[in-house]
Amino acid sequence: MDNRQAIGSWLSGPRAAMEDAGAEFGYRGEQLGLPEEGPGSIARPGRRLGALAVDWSLCMLIAYGLITDGYGQATGNWALLVFFVLSVLTVGTVGFTPGKRLFGLRVVALDTGQAHPGRGLLRSALLCLALPALIWDRDGRGLHDRLARTVEVRI
Repeated sequence: MDNRQAIGSWLSGPRAAMEDAGAEFGYRGEQLGLPEEGPGSIARPGRRLGALAVDWSLCMLIAYGLITDGYGQATGNWALLVFFVLSVLTVGTVGFTPGKRLFGLRVVALDTGQAHPGRGLLRSALLCLALPALIWDRDGRGLHDRLARTVEVRI
């Protein structure tokens, strides 16, 4: 193997190296029975981050304007609490937060197709810890989605 190939495979990541070796991974969501594109397909990271930014901004505005009357460390802490409550109430009932709705996303349970308050509570608590959301599987689901047995799909 040429040094350039070795460095190129390292930079591309393990998935690209395995695909070059002949492994077939399929598309994101194939193992879950979801379509590759369009409504019902796995939400892409860009949309998910955009929805999170909208939700976090909304929570910061609520904390800044209604609770702390100014910006400081307390504002961020209150914003996290507001984010948790918003996420539990909206994801656990209708399946999306305002940011997710704006970006055309919805959280659904894998077995029933509808999120319920228990899964919304577990998913939101893990999401507020941040670390589970940074660990993804090959379908693009965060650890918080895997443990809550949910998936974020396009509407």
